[in-house]
Amino acid sequence: MPHLLPLWTLAALGVAGLVAGFVDAIAGGGGLLTIPALVLAGLDPVAAVATNKLNGTIGTASATWVFARLGRIDLAEMWPTALTAGIGAIIGALLLPIAPRSAVDAALPLALIAVALYFAFSPQMSDADRRQRLSARGYAFSIAPVVGLYDGVFGPGAGSFYTIGFIVLLGFGVTRATANARLANFASNLGSLAIFAVGGQIVVSAGLAMALGQFLGSRLGAHAVLGAGVKLVRPLVVTVSCLMALRLAARPGNPVFDALVRGFSALIGG
Repeated sequence: MPHLLPLWTLAALGVAGLVAGFVDAIAGGGGLLTIPALVLAGLDPVAAVATNKLNGTIGTASATWVFARLGRIDLAEMWPTALTAGIGAIIGALLLPIAPRSAVDAALPLALIAVALYFAFSPQMSDADRRQRLSARGYAFSIAPVVGLYDGVFGPGAGSFYTIGFIVLLGFGVTRATANARLANFASNLGSLAIFAVGGQIVVSAGLAMALGQFLGSRLGAHAVLGAGVKLVRPLVVTVSCLMALRLAARPGNPVFDALVRGFSALIGG
């Protein structure tokens, strides 16, 4: 596993981080770009996932700071959500060796398609707040740790899952939900990062190079959300969720992929 990467590779990782940070601040799913980029740079899959938590944490911290500084996050109300999301991610990262990957691999593409359909067609997709179905503290002690645990074990789409919860259960408008999702996502990234750091699985040079780009991209993405609101968030969440679903479903070893291959083979053979 390379620890000292060539300068051109580090520069390429920085560019990938810039694009991923912009997308991640708006719709989540930055790992769709960063993890493959880290693998292409020569990291093994475990190191790529661990290193991605370093740049992801810095990127989400950047976006969270922008939203909080401009008053879009109520830290007094949201700190329990951040805390429980972080604790959930720590537990998830510790459970990584025994996690039922095949079950999640099969279910995750379907969940991401459901997210895309909800953002595409739900009449609740606006910047206006709606009726609250669950208190912020209730969300903090029910939904946040579950999504945090998922983020610690797997990760793709966690930002979108936080956002959906804020919209459906807390009645947040899209921009407000996106801002608060970044805080929760930062906390769960930080929690799992701590476990990976203790395990010595992070390639620091790669993570910091990508983090620089992701820091800048996340700031740009946060400002774009504040400027365009639902007009930008809605199509980007739909696009990113569909791309993540396709990428995960088409991965060899995924039960959905294997079932499709067997069905196609039987059709051709028949």
